[in-house]
Amino acid sequence: MSNRGKLENLLALFFFFGESKYMGSASELPAERSYSKPFGILFLEYIKGAKLSHRSHRAIVLIVTFLAYTSYHATRKTTSIVKSALDPQSSDVGLKFPWRITYLSAPAESKRLSWVLGDGWAPFNGSDGTALLGELDVAFLAVYAFGMYFSGHLGDRLNLRIFLTVGMVGTGLFTSLFGVGYWAKIHSFYYFLVVQTIAGLFQSTGWPSVVAVVGNWFGKKKRGLIMGIWNAHTSVGNITGSLIASALLSYGWGWSFVVPGLLIAFIGMLVFLLLPVSPESVGADREEDEVDSPMKNEEEVTEPLLGSDTELKEKAVGFLEAWKIPGVAPFAFCLFFAKLVAYTFLYWLPYYISHTAIEGKYLSNETAGNLSTFFDVGGVLGGILAGHISDRLDARAITAATFMYCSIPALYFYRSYGHISLAMNVALMFICGMFVNGPYALITTAVSADLGTHHSLKGHSKALATVTAIIDGTGSVGAAIGPLLTGYISAKSWSAVFTMLMAAALVAGLLLTRLVVAEVAARISESRLQGGPQSGSQAAELDV
Repeated sequence: MSNRGKLENLLALFFFFGESKYMGSASELPAERSYSKPFGILFLEYIKGAKLSHRSHRAIVLIVTFLAYTSYHATRKTTSIVKSALDPQSSDVGLKFPWRITYLSAPAESKRLSWVLGDGWAPFNGSDGTALLGELDVAFLAVYAFGMYFSGHLGDRLNLRIFLTVGMVGTGLFTSLFGVGYWAKIHSFYYFLVVQTIAGLFQSTGWPSVVAVVGNWFGKKKRGLIMGIWNAHTSVGNITGSLIASALLSYGWGWSFVVPGLLIAFIGMLVFLLLPVSPESVGADREEDEVDSPMKNEEEVTEPLLGSDTELKEKAVGFLEAWKIPGVAPFAFCLFFAKLVAYTFLYWLPYYISHTAIEGKYLSNETAGNLSTFFDVGGVLGGILAGHISDRLDARAITAATFMYCSIPALYFYRSYGHISLAMNVALMFICGMFVNGPYALITTAVSADLGTHHSLKGHSKALATVTAIIDGTGSVGAAIGPLLTGYISAKSWSAVFTMLMAAALVAGLLLTRLVVAEVAARISESRLQGGPQSGSQAAELDV
């Protein structure tokens, strides 16, 4: 294509806000095909002077979706960091003036600031501050869970790039508005409640969209490992959000919301400019990569989860029909209890650390926020391990259930011995993160992708976003209940909170019992047949 033709394509796309058609001459593209390429993709092709390969598009998809959901979790994490600044005294948990204790040993130049932080922010610094913060969490997560079902339904019917962009910009706006309350000196609980509620609605657009886009580009081979590594964005986002919010607290807690809000809005624009939704939407031919590579086993990797066969039905799967897919309900309810545990840590771990004496000393809010990142570091390793192990065993349910059962003693030891020393606290927190986030990551990625392309769909090409939304939406209901209950139970005893978390982990594992039995039976049958035609997962699907 001539330089003039390339410039014409770029200008046309610009005037149609990234949605104009990729138009070349009849000799350059088949007459029956036209593509809708993001402006950023056309710009990269213009700079390169050639069409981007299928492999290049997949690299862009992984990077852009990773950054997108990292920013989602970074904005979600800020609330847990700022809690201790909003409600620093928390007499309800039986501890008096922890910030004053930190203040006594603080450097002289930080004493004035620590005193300001120690005053808290009305209405959260009253006797019912802990309960009010818990209500904010449940409002956010309840709307997030409710919106998730609709987001999956819409995601299978709309342009995922535009849908995701709107969600990210909206999330950035309302996250920033929460922080604006600091400078506007807003002390109305209902202002913060409404802002958090709308932020939760926009946040619900994220997960179904990114999983569906990745599912369009990546096949089943090593899906658990690939998605386990990719799913590190959850923990990376939590860590990033913790570090940013903690660092900015010294300038006023409002900045801890505004900066992550601006960050997600900026990345949302990158999504709009760069994200290719599917190979078909940008004319990426996976056969070109296969010709260049002599490795035949790449074929399974490059085959997308949602195939492009012309015989596929374009009708999207209905909500109730998606619930009937074998395995969706057990994993959805398992995730309900798994996310109850995970999100209790997400929203309350920095608060718990700052209100628990470690080696007889209380940590500052900034230190507690930074320390809580070790839970997410463990979560990165747990997600990768769970994905890799489930690939090797070809047994998603066995892996998820085993991790949930292992999290029970990990939670017990963290509560019982985490206060002995800082090193002990970090080590046990890391282990908890590994076992709690491992199954959570596995179910929300590889399992959702497996079930979203289940053989019972009989050729439907639009089910992945709906199935992902059902599973993660149900899990998000548990994510809303956990922090809410913690806000009330912690006023009496943190030991009772950990008992609740251990019970939830046990129930999560038990809910997968039927699938575990089916997978074990399949593995036994497979070993007897010494590599028969059915894989463990295929046999398990028949038994479900």
